[in-house]
Amino acid sequence: MRKTAAEARRTRERIVEVAVQQASGLGLSGLTIGTLAETLDMSKAGVVGPFGSRAELQLAALDRAVEMFTEAVVAPGRATGPGLPCLYAVIDAWCAYLADSPFPNGCFVTAASCELDARYGELRTRLHDTVTRWRGFLTEQITTAQAAGDLDPHLDPDDLVSLLGGLAMAANQEIQLLGDERAAPRARRLMRAALASRRPLALRG
Repeated sequence: MRKTAAEARRTRERIVEVAVQQASGLGLSGLTIGTLAETLDMSKAGVVGPFGSRAELQLAALDRAVEMFTEAVVAPGRATGPGLPCLYAVIDAWCAYLADSPFPNGCFVTAASCELDARYGELRTRLHDTVTRWRGFLTEQITTAQAAGDLDPHLDPDDLVSLLGGLAMAANQEIQLLGDERAAPRARRLMRAALASRRPLALRG
């Protein structure tokens, strides 16, 4: 009997949810149809069918991880005013996400970046575009804060974006590899201090 569209969608979503969890630990390149089929108690054909190929399944897993990051980190920022309020909300949500990651290997995008940085192909391109959009979002909030007079107008936004990203990556490593429970609060404090130190002198306090 043919599945309804709703049933097919639920099956696809279930496969993607398991795939993204497995890819967090095994890497996107380590994601196999056989392992997924065994975990889901499905046939290999049933697992790959909704996607057409393993490559499309890998892309779907990456897209889902990005959706989860966006919901957890970007959405709280967008719910505030643009510029500095958004940056503070994003920092708080970002560090909370790192401290209580939904993935067994911590931040999915950070892990995937380490895995794919030298592996050219569609997965790397998709990840590159994702990171570029994320950095663009942060840059937009920084330039908005500069225009509002909340951040030093002479600040190079790329410098601050790199600093915030570096602190997040360091915190992810400290949490996942070193088991440092202070890493996320430390990252939050340092990120907020980075913003405070780049406010115009008249607004510091």
